[in-house]
Amino acid sequence: MFNINDELKKLPKCSGVYLMYDENDTILYVGKAKNLNNRVRSYFRTNIGRGPQIDKLVTMVSRFDYIVTDSELEALVLENNLIKEHAPRYNTLLKDDKTYPYIKITLGEDYPRVLFSREMKKDRSRYFGPYYGAAAVKETIELINKLYQLRNCSRSLPKEIGNERACLNYHIKQCAAPCQGYITKEEYQGNIRKAIDFLNGDYQSTLKELKQKMEAASENMEFEEAIRYRDLYKSVQAVANKQKVTDSDGEDKDVIGLATDENDAVVQVFFIRGGKLVGREHFFMMHAAGAGTKQILQDFIKQFYAGTPFIPRELVLPEEVEDREILEQWLSKKRGSRFYIKVPKIGDKEKMVELAVKNAGLILSQDKERIRREEGRTIGAVKEIAGWLKLSRIDRMEAYDISNISGFANVGSMVVFEKGKPKRSDYRKFKIKSVTGPDDYACMKEVLQRRLLHGQTEREELAEKGLGDAFGSFTRFPDVILMDGGKGQVNIALAVLAELQIDIPVCGMVKDDNHRTRGLYYNNTEIPIDRHTEGFKLITRIQDEAHRFAIEYHRSLRGKSQVKSVLDEIPGIGPARRKALMRHYKSIEEIKEASIEELSGLPEINKTAAEALFQYFHKLS
Repeated sequence: MFNINDELKKLPKCSGVYLMYDENDTILYVGKAKNLNNRVRSYFRTNIGRGPQIDKLVTMVSRFDYIVTDSELEALVLENNLIKEHAPRYNTLLKDDKTYPYIKITLGEDYPRVLFSREMKKDRSRYFGPYYGAAAVKETIELINKLYQLRNCSRSLPKEIGNERACLNYHIKQCAAPCQGYITKEEYQGNIRKAIDFLNGDYQSTLKELKQKMEAASENMEFEEAIRYRDLYKSVQAVANKQKVTDSDGEDKDVIGLATDENDAVVQVFFIRGGKLVGREHFFMMHAAGAGTKQILQDFIKQFYAGTPFIPRELVLPEEVEDREILEQWLSKKRGSRFYIKVPKIGDKEKMVELAVKNAGLILSQDKERIRREEGRTIGAVKEIAGWLKLSRIDRMEAYDISNISGFANVGSMVVFEKGKPKRSDYRKFKIKSVTGPDDYACMKEVLQRRLLHGQTEREELAEKGLGDAFGSFTRFPDVILMDGGKGQVNIALAVLAELQIDIPVCGMVKDDNHRTRGLYYNNTEIPIDRHTEGFKLITRIQDEAHRFAIEYHRSLRGKSQVKSVLDEIPGIGPARRKALMRHYKSIEEIKEASIEELSGLPEINKTAAEALFQYFHKLS
């Protein structure tokens, strides 16, 4: 038995990482400490004002564990790894799993290439970035290859020079064909240097050269060439105009802004490379409620820069963070040279921080508006439906559908919506076992019986194990069942519920002559609904999803060659008689309408087989 007070006394007075566990041995929180004894003991002292989140955390802690490290820096790295692996509930977490693109120039090759890369390795290549949009990076690479006629093939040069013909890029003047020896290694290397200058922001020399070539081609009446240079000139101008000069020192830096409210936090990062703003990105922080701005900033820095291969020279923050020195030490080590954290009070950097904070606030408010609209489509729509049905509350809705072809390969679908959103992990599909032929009511009865009986059985098994509040796959019953039809479908569901002594409201989705939902059938009354409401739109989405799921399942069975003709199910009708029937009659419907005399008139069908056919189809009617 873990005794917290006894274990607190055993804590060492050195750096390390501590882990808080609940009674189910789930990690609630991971933290680092310069002094484990002081830090962990502080959680269990009373009236020290750590805030409601930490107070709640402490009430849930069943035990704690710790890992001793040689230094606080080592503790920071280990803490980061454990947070990333376990995503504890009470740690503020960066909601981001992106990898950012780089432009890679393979300087280790005799004839280097300009490539797209998602990672920066310690090789002989030169990397530019990270950039913050893959499409823009690919466009830039394409432009550079056009400008300087660089190769993008994977041929091993110069070993393979002359082995194969020049590719299409040479013929459309987008490659100088080093594979054919049409350009010397020195000339090609000169073009690579121009590409590097371009990526470093030197656009003017390229623009000047393009303008000269355009004018020369025009004077020589080489108008196609002049148009090509003009288009390249415009492309370079567009790239140059996108680069906004933000800082005269020309350093690489990230400027961070933060906006918070009572529940959420957004971090905005401006990425400045060589004194130019090359991109920006925003990040949502999870579990931020109750965490201070300093803590959120610190958690973001640790988690974001642990995962990005490029570390700028400095980080510009809106306020100080607790572990500034250890963070600088850690990021200097990752960068391979000195790294600085700065908190400007005046000047251009302070204005950039203000701009980043303003953008973070804008994103947070826009996200709130998006969430509000989403809630209107989901939770708001559910409330509308509950109002129509006069139910106090609806959380979970289940809808069912049947799919078959002429009564063969009957399948059923069950889709689940919670709080107005599909919960696909709870979807279920049923291959009908007890029904032969096209009887949707009987099929629906089987589906509902199997679903509800399974739920009852799971509940009983959990209760026997003392897990009455736990949920199995079928244990949780819906607040309302939606049937794809009117009175008939509803009555089938009500009969099954009455038989199993389960009380769940059942509502039918009534269609008009054009097979569009026009209202709800509930408690023997048809309730008309406004087609323009969010509730109506949600019902339509649920109905469509039930159809889609059933049809997909049916198609998968057919795709596996598990669907046969309904005729194969009739005793006495083998392959020869089936072929004869299908040659004479155009459809199953025509066979169903034929009399015994008509059927037995076929040479391959005797009277016994004709009677079996007739009885089978009329039994289904």
